[in-house]
Order: sequence, then structure tokens, then C-alpha cells
Amino acid sequence: MRRLLTLLGLDGIFDAYSEASPTTIGRGITLRGEIRGEGSVSVLGQFEGDIVLDGTLHVGPEGRVDANITAHAIIIAGLVHGNLSAETRVEILPTGALAGTVKSRAFSAADGASVKGEVWLDEHAEPAARAEERRS
Repeated sequence: MRRLLTLLGLDGIFDAYSEASPTTIGRGITLRGEIRGEGSVSVLGQFEGDIVLDGTLHVGPEGRVDANITAHAIIIAGLVHGNLSAETRVEILPTGALAGTVKSRAFSAADGASVKGEVWLDEHAEPAARAEERRS
């Protein structure tokens, strides 16, 4: 596809849009499966499955996520159940709730946030997906 776009002189046409536009799972939407990729994802609806991102995962105040999550950063304002692995940080905002395990370099929970589970802080934390890729 990239070659065809280059041939037509359109090879950079979508680059600005893809970098500027995060993926959003909107309110009222329920998805099950797997999300993998680069960039940011915002969950305003519901998601169940696995998430592996090179970007940031945002869970909005009405968002509900039941997943194992590996991302650069994870910011939670809604409800999340699962095991989280973040390269840089996990933040639970005042409206956020987390039930599960966290592995990250930094963790913060605002007043009013709910956290049930284990928190593993490691200055050199590396998401499990990247560690597996290095072993292969």
C-alpha cells in the first residue's frame, strides 16, 4: 500500500492525521479482543481482552476495562480490572478505580481513587511484551 501511495505522490498524506489522532473507543461502545499498536488509545466505553501499546492508554471516567495491559503510560479515571505493566507510569485519577497488579517505574493515586491489588515499582521496569521480544 505504501508503494502505491508513493507512486501516486500521496506517501505522506496520512502521517499528520495518524500522529495527531488518538484511537478512541467511544461511550456506548463495547469491544472484546486485542488492541496492539503505536500511539494513544482512549477508552470511554468498555473493553475486554488484552492491550499492548507503545503509547499511552487513557481510561475515561465512564470507561470500563477488563484486560491485561502493557503500555508506555496508563492513566485511569474509570474502572480497570487486570494486570498492568507500564514503562513509565501508572496514574489513578480521583474518579479512577483499579483492581489488579501494577508493574511500573512510577505510580500515583489521587485522593478519592480506589486501588486493590499489588504495586511493584522498579526503576528499570520493562513491559513484559518487550522483555519477551528481546528473548526471541
